[in-house]
Amino acid sequence: MKLAAEVWRSSVRLLTTTNSPPQLNGGGNKSGIWRWRSFSGQPKRTVTWTWVCGFMLFTLGVISLFTGHVVSHLEWYSQQLSKRSLLDMSRREPIDVWKSKYSKFFYGCSERGRNFPPAVQEHSSNGYLLIAASGGLNQQRTGITDAVVVARILNATLVVPELDHRSYWKDDSDFKDIFDVNWFISSLTKDVTVVKRVPDRVMRSMEKPPYTMRVPRKSTPEYYLDQVLPILSRRHVLQLTKFDYRLANDLDEDMQKLRCRVNYNALRFTKRIQSVGMKVVKRMRKMATRFIAVHLRFEPDMLAFSGCDFGGGVKERAELAEIRKRWDTLPDLDPLEERKRGKCPLTPHEVGLMLRALGFANNTYIYVASGEIYGGEKTLRPLRDLFPNFYTKEMLANDELKPLLPFSSRLAAIDYIVSDESDVFITNNNGNMAKILAGRRRYMRHKRTIRPNAKKLSALFMDREKMEWHTFAKKVKSCQRGFMGDPDEFKPGRGEFHEYPQSCICQRPFSYDKHSTEEDEKEEIQEEVHNNTRPGYGHLSPPDSERDEVFPD
Repeated sequence: MKLAAEVWRSSVRLLTTTNSPPQLNGGGNKSGIWRWRSFSGQPKRTVTWTWVCGFMLFTLGVISLFTGHVVSHLEWYSQQLSKRSLLDMSRREPIDVWKSKYSKFFYGCSERGRNFPPAVQEHSSNGYLLIAASGGLNQQRTGITDAVVVARILNATLVVPELDHRSYWKDDSDFKDIFDVNWFISSLTKDVTVVKRVPDRVMRSMEKPPYTMRVPRKSTPEYYLDQVLPILSRRHVLQLTKFDYRLANDLDEDMQKLRCRVNYNALRFTKRIQSVGMKVVKRMRKMATRFIAVHLRFEPDMLAFSGCDFGGGVKERAELAEIRKRWDTLPDLDPLEERKRGKCPLTPHEVGLMLRALGFANNTYIYVASGEIYGGEKTLRPLRDLFPNFYTKEMLANDELKPLLPFSSRLAAIDYIVSDESDVFITNNNGNMAKILAGRRRYMRHKRTIRPNAKKLSALFMDREKMEWHTFAKKVKSCQRGFMGDPDEFKPGRGEFHEYPQSCICQRPFSYDKHSTEEDEKEEIQEEVHNNTRPGYGHLSPPDSERDEVFPD
């Protein structure tokens, strides 16, 4: 656009200077163009005007070649400038611990592209793909999501994935016991053909059992096409085992959007699990208009795998060392160095201190999502003291949970539902559930998700006794910027796609609306007044004083 304007100005200068006759007496108040028209009958001026017109036509022709390209990118440039101004503003403002002010400008978008071909039908596919997922509920969820994409890459018919029954969690649940299998199949009809089992006629026609193989972690689509497709085409039925994180993080946009359609739409929990989960949510909402969910990954296996020291002395070190023997390939680690590197999950007490420092009052209602906590009630007591309104699924739905108690994955699904519905989600680690829910909550308009900056916080916790509370709180707020689930944390290529689903998040144009801003502020004031006048409101006096959850093969 600047180019067009400059050419126009140059043309005007040519008209008003080069082609203008000498000034005549009494003609000083006339414009150059008017003076040129007064002498248009002169042959010399006619020749010059013809040259100028030709130059202008040529210039406009050149501009027209680029105009479509420039105009087609105006909206993109506008969005980038809008986003930049939005994020610059968010970095300068105080942190609202309950919600991001700019989240309303972002939304999930995972629709199929116009050129995304329909699913290959079963009779025309390259064969049947069997998937054996691995790990706990959320680790298996990533495997199921990627299995659909791999089936699409191979033009294969996907058989409903098998869940892991032999892992540390020892859960005998099948896919249909946790997820709505009919919904899974029907919702993916346009993307991938999914069947419940390999047809008997196909199994009877096979001379050998299905071929079984394990692909390397984070394999590219090219690897699947070069190494896996020939085997599938030859054997017609192929099983991929221990399928977790076996697909590359970086795929083209259509495949990334397919990942989102699977994870955020097709994987729906069964009606029974959904019913129990929403009952817990309603019971939390009945007590408080808003609540936070804290995912404490503080089970013995997690602590042993981390190689960290949690202050339990000789007994703790002996117990965790025994559990650690499960993994033959784990190196010997220095607990202090691991803590300095931010590789140790926060203790429940440290989580409570972080939340109080960020500004959550002691009357805040918290839901604690967890399995077996190492140390039991003794470990949880400091968190309870900081937040007395402390609830778990066992406390809120004991009777409804009884049929699910033998199944750790179904219990984890309840925690997943309540954590997803919470106003704020906090984790003490960077494990599978933390990543999956962080990505989902970004997709769902950047609902507040707080992930501890463990590397910086570890130094603060070690020096906490050396500083006043207000100094500690100020430092916590400072180091948590960029770890609060805000839109400005969204950087292309950062982290796993399941945690940062950038291809599936779109932005509305940002514009400063004074009326809407005033309405937002009025709403926040009303909420604050409501919370302050709730019975039992008060503040306790503040205290005086990136290892993944993906276990190795």
